[in-house]
Amino acid sequence: MAKKALLIGINYPGTAVELRGCVNDVRRMHRCLIDRFGFSDKDITVLIDIDKYRTQPTGKNIRDALETLIDKAEPGDILVFHYSGHGTRIPTPEGIFDATNFDECITPSDMNLITDNDFRDMLSKVKEGCKLTIISDSCHSGGLIENVKEQIGDSHVNKLKPAENTNFFVRIFKNLLAVCGRSSSQGDRGGPRGSFNREIESEEGETVTRYLPLDSYISLLEEETGETGIKYGKIRQTLVRRFGDNASPRVLSDSMKRNGHRGVFSMILGKQSEVNTGGAETGSSSSIPENGILLSGCQTDQRSEDVYVTRTRKAYGAFSDAIQTVLSQTRKGKKITNRDMVVKAREILRKQNFSQRPGKMSHPANYVGGARPL
Repeated sequence: MAKKALLIGINYPGTAVELRGCVNDVRRMHRCLIDRFGFSDKDITVLIDIDKYRTQPTGKNIRDALETLIDKAEPGDILVFHYSGHGTRIPTPEGIFDATNFDECITPSDMNLITDNDFRDMLSKVKEGCKLTIISDSCHSGGLIENVKEQIGDSHVNKLKPAENTNFFVRIFKNLLAVCGRSSSQGDRGGPRGSFNREIESEEGETVTRYLPLDSYISLLEEETGETGIKYGKIRQTLVRRFGDNASPRVLSDSMKRNGHRGVFSMILGKQSEVNTGGAETGSSSSIPENGILLSGCQTDQRSEDVYVTRTRKAYGAFSDAIQTVLSQTRKGKKITNRDMVVKAREILRKQNFSQRPGKMSHPANYVGGARPL
């Protein structure tokens, strides 16, 4: 039995949305996996963006490293994927039903998004007898595996039926909200509104939200591509033009489904009509992954926080820091289940006056007795 991990930390140095705690999260987790869980340093891959001489955490590099982690695993192996960085979400294409009306994504250093459907498809390839634990300390991380049931969580889920999801006025409203980077239910939950690039004083020190509004993401994408005036309905086409076959498989698939017809409604929405195959499509055709567990730093419609602790002069993700606190309070050698980890992390964040609520998502087979330790 092998223990292998992939750790991603992205601070986005020099940008308007720079964070300070993500690389620190990775360094702490790296040491924790070795000292507490018996991982070997040679079996831990680390991608960070503060050293230009190291392999960068681009979209392609992250996907390649995660696919390698999964492909080379053998039955009985324990796999861990930890991501600390910005999260965002983009409206689902017209004609495709999604439980939240958005594709939740992580934001690599080159803005080449990795979507919830990409994670779902990769998890479906985990071999029988393996378990992959995903820890995501990023905004909207509760929806990072498309259509996987929450065991602990209360994320906003779209209650519309697939046919209603394609209603013109519903999509107009949804896409206008997306420009502001929030859903109709989000409000102030998960962090101070509009605080993605400023510091807030708290009892613990200063906090910066890991919230990346859609318009801020587009600005970064324009810097990456050299294009200007990118509309939110054109994000997928822009990613395909910039990254080609190295773009997200979900983004490539969405682009291939487009036809050449444009109507007045499509022009208002800023996108071409999707090919209609006899009804609204679901976000993914693959079965629910049985061998993956997601521990999210917040709910689908919430934000995760980046915390600078004055007394230690270091920044960490609030959820990542809570995980380390739970482990420090647990006797070494004593196993702690993923469920207990999330419940205790929630309580720590509540006492620290954070509104983000960590969650746990996995296949129904893992509901009872399947809360495997990290």
